[in-house]
Amino acid sequence: MYTLIFVGIQLVVSGLVSIFLKLLSGSEPSQSVTLLLASQTAVDVIIIALFLFLRWTEVSRSYIRSKPWAVLFWCCIAAVGAVVPSVWLQEQMPELPNIMEQQFDMILKDRWGYFVIGLLAPVCEELVFRGAILRSLLQWKPEKHWVPIAISAFLFALVHGNPAQMPHAFVVGLLLGWLYYRTGSVVPGVAYHWMNNSIAYVCYNLYPNPDMKLIDLFGTQRTVAAAVLFSLFILLPALYQLNLRMRRAA
Repeated sequence: MYTLIFVGIQLVVSGLVSIFLKLLSGSEPSQSVTLLLASQTAVDVIIIALFLFLRWTEVSRSYIRSKPWAVLFWCCIAAVGAVVPSVWLQEQMPELPNIMEQQFDMILKDRWGYFVIGLLAPVCEELVFRGAILRSLLQWKPEKHWVPIAISAFLFALVHGNPAQMPHAFVVGLLLGWLYYRTGSVVPGVAYHWMNNSIAYVCYNLYPNPDMKLIDLFGTQRTVAAAVLFSLFILLPALYQLNLRMRRAA
């Protein structure tokens, strides 16, 4: 139900914003940056407000009051360390269609796009996919927590609607699910999600060619392998530290 509501709000609000902007401008805004940013902003704000108001997502200050600053720090470090290995793994897979390339290009090139991608999206998606969906699934199968985590990660990947994004979204969804399971809070997931999306935004603006491969960036396969290894030396210790430090708030 939560997934259908999430998708339904996106479709309805995007349609209404498109109609409104068309009436306002007198032209078809289907490919305008204004439409994309206004639609996504409205979608995220409405979803956040709805899930909090109806208490589909349980929010408490107890986790923040436990001062989990080290956990949040290591979440951000893990997100940094995961970038290159994730890109490398995706390059080893068969190329998937990037049907939303044009839309992402328009959003990521705009300054307002960071507010949508880097700030609103992490909060909105963590409230829905971990705070509501995964929480409900964990109540259904608490003894086999990786089953609910995998289901929520699959749904998280699916609703992105872009085959090229889905493998990365699924892997990230597994990690975000683990963070929620261990802490009972969406806050660590928001921190990881924020850093992940912020890196994507910065990298896209530094290297705007979507077809760029790691070999183009690092020059040789040996350097690519070294970059992957170096990133794992960041990612794996971060995951180890998270495993040691994560706990539910009292």
